[in-house]
Amino acid sequence: MQLFDIGGLPTIIILTLSYNKSGLFFMYALEFELPEQVDALIEKVRDYAPEADTSRIVEAYLFAEERHHGQKRKSGEPYITHPLAVAHILADLQMGLNTVIAGLLHDVLEDTQTTPEELEQRFGATVRKLVEGVSKLHHSERKLEIFNEAGKRRMSIAKTAENLRKLLLAVADDLRVMIIKLADRLHNMQTLDAMPPEKQIQIAAETMQVYAPLAHRMGIYQIKAQLDDLAFKYLYPQEYRDISQKVAQTRAQRQKEVQELITILKDRLWERGVRAEVMGRPKHLWSIFNKMKQQQIDFSQIYDLIALRVLTETVEECYMALGIVHELWKPIPALFYDYIAAPKPNGYQSLHTKVIGPNERTLEIQIRTWQMHQVAEYGVAAHWRYKEGQDQKPMQLPALQQQLRDLTDAKSNLEFLTSVFRDMTADQVFVFTPRGDLIDLPEGSTPIDFAYRIHTEIGNRCVGARVNGRIVPLDYKLRTGDIVEIITRQNAQPSYDWMNIVRTSSARSKIRAYFREARRAEFIEHGRGLLERELTRLRIPPAQFKEALPEILKSLNFRAENDLYASIGEGLTSVQAVTQRLRTVLPSAPVEPSPAPSAQTGREIRAMQIEDADGYMTRRATCCHPLPGDELRGYISRGRGIVVHRASCPNLRALEDKEPERVMNIEWVPQKDRAYPVALRFETLDKPGVLADITTILGSSNMNIADVRVKRTPQLTAQVDIVVQARSAQELRAITQKLASIEDVLAVSRLMEGKSKDASRHSKG
Repeated sequence: MQLFDIGGLPTIIILTLSYNKSGLFFMYALEFELPEQVDALIEKVRDYAPEADTSRIVEAYLFAEERHHGQKRKSGEPYITHPLAVAHILADLQMGLNTVIAGLLHDVLEDTQTTPEELEQRFGATVRKLVEGVSKLHHSERKLEIFNEAGKRRMSIAKTAENLRKLLLAVADDLRVMIIKLADRLHNMQTLDAMPPEKQIQIAAETMQVYAPLAHRMGIYQIKAQLDDLAFKYLYPQEYRDISQKVAQTRAQRQKEVQELITILKDRLWERGVRAEVMGRPKHLWSIFNKMKQQQIDFSQIYDLIALRVLTETVEECYMALGIVHELWKPIPALFYDYIAAPKPNGYQSLHTKVIGPNERTLEIQIRTWQMHQVAEYGVAAHWRYKEGQDQKPMQLPALQQQLRDLTDAKSNLEFLTSVFRDMTADQVFVFTPRGDLIDLPEGSTPIDFAYRIHTEIGNRCVGARVNGRIVPLDYKLRTGDIVEIITRQNAQPSYDWMNIVRTSSARSKIRAYFREARRAEFIEHGRGLLERELTRLRIPPAQFKEALPEILKSLNFRAENDLYASIGEGLTSVQAVTQRLRTVLPSAPVEPSPAPSAQTGREIRAMQIEDADGYMTRRATCCHPLPGDELRGYISRGRGIVVHRASCPNLRALEDKEPERVMNIEWVPQKDRAYPVALRFETLDKPGVLADITTILGSSNMNIADVRVKRTPQLTAQVDIVVQARSAQELRAITQKLASIEDVLAVSRLMEGKSKDASRHSKG
């Protein structure tokens, strides 16, 4: 097939050669009028790439049209309207020709019989790679399972984490893949009205929690703002309508004020010889709603809906304009940021300042060059803008790509998801090494985060820090512009308390890895001992356990026997989980015997059996709230008897490091009907009725509630901490399994007071 473009008109001639049985061929000519949208796409590409071979766009459109023929969208429109719209969004970003073509073809591998080899033969290796990348993202996206068909949460933590990791790693490999995916998601959001309400909520939540933050991280604010506002429309429909109406009602007055400010500032700039353009910058609905919610204020109390942007020709003019702005209006020093001297990882550069403008109203002003403006609007997409005659190679933005990879380092699935939702939406601080190297970190980061960003060994040996020449504590919150020097000592090692201080998931995972490796031998020995004692108590012969061991390792996802022991010793796997698997593999294994009665009594915990220390006073540790049936250890305190801890308690480990001779194995025989306080943490959707569902189950199980605290998060979730009265660990496990089955509950954790690490967790999946 040969295509002929007739003078740029929306008409092409398709010539087809056909052979008959005698070997003679016939030529058929077909005049074909392109749809208006295709012609508009070609003209859009020619505007920024006049030398581009736009016949490739026509060929890609015809190929996609033929492959998607007969397919319909939920709206009833032909499916081809979707890839066409995606290609238009990519052209609006002025992406290269291969990327625009990949946008037209982004669904042919997923939804048609097209093969990768056929795609490469027709459109080249680059297009094939991009389309394959988008198809892999589709596959991961469909497994996120954030909501079920009723529009309620059904998050499978393990599956969601696994597939989101794949998504982020794919993005880090070639950022163009994610740019295409964001264009795909934007058009799906623009046409979301055609979907049923429950799917609208599902897609909007995914957009708000994953895709808008990714667009923000990549600096594509043009897409990020649209995704936020569209998701806002479906997740908070009433609030969206209210704010939309109020913004519309005040638009005329606001536009008048903006025009007056533009005139004042532009006249002053031109008087001083700075030939800059000044324009208004609208506030988006989602950002207005967020500000109202965070500051607990009404719409009428938001005074900085007006923002200005100054665009200059040179960097020198940016700083000249800044001085003129500060002469004209009083600056607020704490709200000035120089992203020209210290660009963001995605390449963003600009001067940000807030001033007290006319009528004592706060005025936000951004100042940057026209070139910086392109990066600010299009982010990483600006680095892919069409360059005639140059074959595009995968773009490298090391800082941004490393950020995305760092997010995948977290070991716990829920920790990983939390890190994604927290780190991707965090503001950044930009600090310097003593040699002047720029390091970007999430807002709230500490010198420890800085140390681990430089090198793992620097973090592990950190004993202190100097910021701007002054010694600071390790929990000091770094600020943009700080010069940070880490003080190290050869034999130093991390403290587990750092887990409560660090801000980045990367530092947290490196600290955990250090302790896991440093104490692995100890964990193996301790875990083997705990399991052997449990098997002895259950009268299970060692040979029977060895027979079942391969199946137990497989079912618990361990590669080797020592991995299982280490996990038990670290408190990540309970011996009960192992014995439960044993009974599944060997149904003839004995059931748990009833504990023998004991005459021992204590001040707080009665009827306890304590190895090698009969007669000591005993009491229950308040840091980890142990229960009968837990894996327990005792600490022989000075003058206060034996303090009973859960084996996984970090405080106990710290005591054991210092005084191992004071830590002993114990077994607790509970007093009948005695209940003890224990804290549970629920991670839930921020929706009405969730707390009622939780308390109903607790009440029906005759479990008293001593305290309830609720904390909302910016990620549309809530953290609910409840102190209940439980008689045993077995009873608590049974009730947490019921609680974890509530649709809007994402996970249930048993807490240790003052520690970020949970000892046990029930999560979906």
